[in-house]
Amino acid sequence: MGLACVDTLFSPVEAAVVRSRLEAAGIDCVLFDAGIASLIGPGVSGIRVMVDANDLAIARTELARPL
Repeated sequence: MGLACVDTLFSPVEAAVVRSRLEAAGIDCVLFDAGIASLIGPGVSGIRVMVDANDLAIARTELARPL
């Protein structure tokens, strides 16, 4: 199965929070482009939060929940 983008964020801190929320819910994820975003600065390059395509719907549901 392939990967799917569940969200694109422009803050490394927000991306880390999203990754933590997903991992706490048992959903594996990977942050794409986090390295380049830290080099050129926040707000310029998006950080893609990638999950297994089979987990996309549940990941979206998890992120839609209020903190």
